[in-house]
Amino acid sequence: MARRRICVVTGGRADYGLLYWPMKEIAASGAFELQLAVTGMHLAPEFGDTLAAIERDGFRIDARVEMLLASDTPVGIAKSIGLGVIGFADALERLQPDLLLLLGDRFEILAAAQAALVARLPVAHLCGGDVTEAAFDEAIRHAVTKMAHLHFATNDAAARRLRQLGEDPARIFAVGSPGIDTILRTTPLSRAELERETGLALGKRLLLVTFHPATLGRVPASAELEELLAALDGLGDDFALAFTLPNADTEGRALARRLERFVAAHGNARLFAALGSRAYLSLLRLADAVVGNSSSGLYEAPTVGTPTVDIGERQRGRLKAASVLSCPPERGAISAAIAEALRRGKAAVANPYGAGDSARRIVEILASIGDFRALTTKRFFDLPGAA
Repeated sequence: MARRRICVVTGGRADYGLLYWPMKEIAASGAFELQLAVTGMHLAPEFGDTLAAIERDGFRIDARVEMLLASDTPVGIAKSIGLGVIGFADALERLQPDLLLLLGDRFEILAAAQAALVARLPVAHLCGGDVTEAAFDEAIRHAVTKMAHLHFATNDAAARRLRQLGEDPARIFAVGSPGIDTILRTTPLSRAELERETGLALGKRLLLVTFHPATLGRVPASAELEELLAALDGLGDDFALAFTLPNADTEGRALARRLERFVAAHGNARLFAALGSRAYLSLLRLADAVVGNSSSGLYEAPTVGTPTVDIGERQRGRLKAASVLSCPPERGAISAAIAEALRRGKAAVANPYGAGDSARRIVEILASIGDFRALTTKRFFDLPGAA
């Protein structure tokens, strides 16, 4: 019997790291043929050489969907989504996959889901049902849920929300986060190797810092970043600061330019467009704390016992391990939260996003489905007792 084609879409370094092991498992399965469509930040050199990294990992790129405009204004983002729908319509027509596998909540993923919907192409969606109240990612995530046919949630609470959204309980699977698979299956770099690879002297203390725009925030992201930088500026040279670049969201490029100026004035800091999965996870393990508002501080950091200082509202609503300290985007509160994270130090905590066997479970579930096309007809499942 011919192998069924599963097309995976990746739009940047973050979702690629989560998709790595599901793609490896799909490619190794005798039941499936892996197709890979890359888009968004992968095709923009300013976000690092991630395209070459994908190819070095042994994946063949089957489609490149250009959609990312140079503008990160609301108008520019909306136009990028439109270009993405057009590009994915062409790519899916050419590739003719049997199933589209999407992860998360970025606008590139929304474009792919829209193209698949009208093409009557079944969609499997990873990480649906999560909550992030201060970003329009929340609405995108729920919209993709309604356009998807299989749901791989990272936790039981997210699976419950998917049922609340009217999805068929038989098509919802709480499998954990595939990012934990990557942590557990990656051999970390030593401190000396990491210093050579990054060019950053790691110092007595190390903070891994990522700050993205909160796209529905009440305060401009640039103002919140200034509060964070003021708190970091007061730490002194004993701290090494490893910054990763913000996403291509509204205000993202303005934040990147401000970080470039900060790093240029601080010899103990470096800004990385794309570290690569192994170097990033090695920094995550070695760091005294993860600081900012990236989901990585919630999804992955607890697995290696690294405390997280979660700033502002961008991740508000997500499940948080005991190692996550939330604080408002104010320099005094940020400084206090960093001090508390350092006081607590590294500690084993329960990670609510699973134990690291997500990729295998996802592929086993996909293989158990005899006819993907039969998934495209959906009905709304009311909760028990609903009128």
